[in-house]
Amino acid sequence: MNRNSFKLWWLAFRPKTLPASIAPVIVGSALAGFYNTFQIIPAVIAGICSMLLQIGVNLANDYYDYVKGTDTDERLGPTRVTKSNLISARQVKIVTYMVFLLAVLFGLYLIKIGGWPILIIGIVSIISALLYSGGPFPYGYRGLGDVFVFIFFGLIAVNGTFYVQALTFNYVVFLSSLPVGFLITAILVVNNLRDIPTDKKTGKHTLAVIMGEKNTKVEFLVLMTVSYLIPVILSVLKLIPVWGALLSLLSLPLAVKDIKFVFTRNGTELNKALAKTAQIALLYCISFSIGVLL
Repeated sequence: MNRNSFKLWWLAFRPKTLPASIAPVIVGSALAGFYNTFQIIPAVIAGICSMLLQIGVNLANDYYDYVKGTDTDERLGPTRVTKSNLISARQVKIVTYMVFLLAVLFGLYLIKIGGWPILIIGIVSIISALLYSGGPFPYGYRGLGDVFVFIFFGLIAVNGTFYVQALTFNYVVFLSSLPVGFLITAILVVNNLRDIPTDKKTGKHTLAVIMGEKNTKVEFLVLMTVSYLIPVILSVLKLIPVWGALLSLLSLPLAVKDIKFVFTRNGTELNKALAKTAQIALLYCISFSIGVLL
């Protein structure tokens, strides 16, 4: 693969979204450390699988949005390689399935450790990733994308990472996974907020299209606000160390600026908020994890 080809595929992978796949694994691993069950190899493999699933979703979305005609010349988001004819649809489709196959191969190790719960999580995750924008009834086109992201990149990613190390589930881990899911969902909310005008024209009924611009911005505010409240509540209830709450607040000033930006901007300007929200989610998860370990 020459340098130009690598750059094109890297563009197709959408690197700015990848923090969303790593952040929950960091939190799940930190909580495993808090309960003295941390294991480096399962943690790393979980991170690789999570990142591959994120890349797979991105590629599938690139391909199916092109095939279904929802990517038009009016698109406001980052460049889509299929629509821009930078990479052929056939190549994108093949690599999409190759990425999911690679995720399966790495996942076999986690299945060996975690057994049938991880097998079920893996199967459901891949099927859901493909049906997000593919198949006859893509649920990402029917207002369910936010739910998918919250469940799979929040709840399942954090709790699954913890499980392959501790081999048990824990209600504190579950509660700690909620803000992670909310923050990562907030990334999608910004993306869909930006695309409301073009999605309406192409019949892509995201939750943002259904609720409208004003309510979508309120959704973003609620997701961000609740994410910062939960660690404080968990700390007050003495379920996590107080440092977990305090350090998670380090990114709060950035979150406040991000919220103000989202409420006052539209169109392509929201691409900046998209990247910033992903960065905030990663910083939040790292800070929270350090706090838990302290």
